[in-house]
Amino acid sequence: MLSVIIPASNEAGYIGACLTALFASDPVPGGAEAVVVANGCRDATAAVARGFAAQAAAAGWRLQVLDLAQGGKPGALNAGDAVVQGDRRAYLDADVVVSPPLMAALVAALAPDTPLYAGGTPVIPPPRSRVTRAYARFWQRLPFAQSVAPGYGLFAVNAAGRARWGAFPAIISDDTFVRLQFLPSERRQVAPTYLWPMIEGFAALVRVRRRQDHGVAEIEQHWPGLTAREGKARLGLSGIARLALADPCGFAVYAAVSLAVRLKRGSSGWTRGR
Repeated sequence: MLSVIIPASNEAGYIGACLTALFASDPVPGGAEAVVVANGCRDATAAVARGFAAQAAAAGWRLQVLDLAQGGKPGALNAGDAVVQGDRRAYLDADVVVSPPLMAALVAALAPDTPLYAGGTPVIPPPRSRVTRAYARFWQRLPFAQSVAPGYGLFAVNAAGRARWGAFPAIISDDTFVRLQFLPSERRQVAPTYLWPMIEGFAALVRVRRRQDHGVAEIEQHWPGLTAREGKARLGLSGIARLALADPCGFAVYAAVSLAVRLKRGSSGWTRGR
């Protein structure tokens, strides 16, 4: 069975599209279940999710909705892990929209008994703001975004892979932490896509980038050497120059966001949109 765990904090405006797409998935070998873990919500996230019970049942999915008073993604992930039954597990952000073939493809990729990590092919929907369009265009050409199964917004593991770690630690970058439990040779990317929206506007991009950088630093502090497993290609000055020449506007926006992160300190707490 495939278990899909969806942490959701104040996601009433997004969870509907996420669940609609999930329950429209192609049949999943062995069956499937989803648990939405509303955590610290001040909106109707849990109620909206519960409204999908009939759609889930019609699609052959089991749906649970947990409503936790305490906010926090690691706690939500752990609460979801505690109630699901599947030997393969996918962790899905509540603002992500999967394509119909994706879940079945992940199950197939995770069929071997050896520890494996898998992801779909992420697609960033066209952003509304010019700044985010330029940033996203350049960001998608960077080594991490080009690597196998980068895992942002969605990642999945088989039972042997899930045994690589215990409870999710109370850190920012849960997706990076999990991905680095696996060597590059243990990661699989399947062709089916999912939509992963990027946050809009310069100030929001700076907040998210600051949080990302803090999350990586946190992993390096607590697990020295773990980031060496990343396995992404090195860009170097010549690579940066090549990308900058190919997209001067995208490079300028990306560089401006990076500079703003370095010049101004701010909160590293949760914020929407990576």
